[in-house]
Amino acid sequence: MDLSNRTVLVVGGTSGIGRELARRFAAAGSTVAVGGRSTQALSELAEEGFGTLRIDVTDDSSVAAARDTALARYPELDTVVTMPGVMLMEDLRDPAHFAAAQTTIDTNLVGTIRVIDAFTPHLVRRGAGTFVTVTSGIAFLPFPPMPTYAASKAAVHAYSEALRAQLDGTGVGVVELVPPAVATAGQEKVNPHALPLDDFATEVMHLLSTDPTPREILVKGVHMHRWAERDGTYDDLVAQRSQALSMLPGRQD
Repeated sequence: MDLSNRTVLVVGGTSGIGRELARRFAAAGSTVAVGGRSTQALSELAEEGFGTLRIDVTDDSSVAAARDTALARYPELDTVVTMPGVMLMEDLRDPAHFAAAQTTIDTNLVGTIRVIDAFTPHLVRRGAGTFVTVTSGIAFLPFPPMPTYAASKAAVHAYSEALRAQLDGTGVGVVELVPPAVATAGQEKVNPHALPLDDFATEVMHLLSTDPTPREILVKGVHMHRWAERDGTYDDLVAQRSQALSMLPGRQD
């Protein structure tokens, strides 16, 4: 992927990984717009020189309006990075967890599908372009305190595989970015092994620029997650990660 001359929309890029990747694309020479819900964050990004769009991926009309605005401003849009994501802990013994599960699925999975559906006709008409979907190491190695987050990201992985197959021959590629724990959004406070954001973004941009671009962008820190089943470490790692269930309210007795 030539990073120096793209027109990129990062949906969910108002903070953390998305914001840093937007900055890296811009630094490489691409035109970059960022979509999200936070008015303050969008204002800050506009001051940095980014195009900004208000978009709520859980709302059909918001996604459609953002698409129309994006394509009017950036008719040469060729890269859509879709990374909406909420990470919520759930105690599956408590039926009240369902609200968190529903929010997670509607944002992480259905929100991703809404964005892809909105921009697929445009990219197919162009005959060239790229979707970058964002999953997680947790899609491949569950973190039991966040069961629906893991399920939603596993679903986005499967959806990305199917999307790639269905778009084969159109000139539109699908690249899946699989982050490990990255030191942003408070991850650094609960996970001492979280990868520094700067190191993560540098490795991601390097992998994106390789020829051919890999189907899955796997930084070194996520290999243990992605290949746990293949390497025979899956059961032991899930057992280790299950110790974190003590973090849940009501499990600390």
